[in-house]
Amino acid sequence: MKEDLEHTIIIAGIIVLLLLLTLRFFHRLRPKTVASPNYSGVALRDITIQDIDRMEGQQFEEYITRVLREAGYVDAYQTHVTGDYGADVVFTDRSGQRNIIQTKRYDTDIPVNLEAVQQVYTAKNYYQAKKTMVITSSTYRESAETLAGVNGVLLLDRHDLIQLIDALRKNDVEWVKNILERDPRIIYSFWDDPEYTRLINKTK
Repeated sequence: MKEDLEHTIIIAGIIVLLLLLTLRFFHRLRPKTVASPNYSGVALRDITIQDIDRMEGQQFEEYITRVLREAGYVDAYQTHVTGDYGADVVFTDRSGQRNIIQTKRYDTDIPVNLEAVQQVYTAKNYYQAKKTMVITSSTYRESAETLAGVNGVLLLDRHDLIQLIDALRKNDVEWVKNILERDPRIIYSFWDDPEYTRLINKTK
């Protein structure tokens, strides 16, 4: 009886040891999570497009807010992380009109789709804004550009972002403001196109 008990204890000990060794093995195999660098203490002029490519979404929102304040939009602020109703950043432009921004920190191979345009445009009345825009580190799908064009939503893409970075580096605040306050691309004749109207009616 005593020998059976000792035998059982030895087997149990071996099993526990094997489990511990297995857990340690898989822990080593698990990829390590690399924390995103903290850019809050970095001067805006020193932040490059490559730095932005390493940012998380929340960091990108903070960056855009800092850019706005640096440009003189002192009332610029971020909305709540959750329940933002479609807008990430709010500011008042030189003409006194409220603007809302949806920010999208995407990799360059992932274009922004029309949902971003829908979200920021539907948030317009909630924030009592006059202008809406989307800013991304990537590009836009054609559907997003079309929806923005017929609704007057300003789209700023990676090229525009690089221009903002250059303007900040040169301390050209007016250039920054001109980029942020430029008129959106408007599609006026969209519904006047007979071919488009025919296609729309055909799908009904």
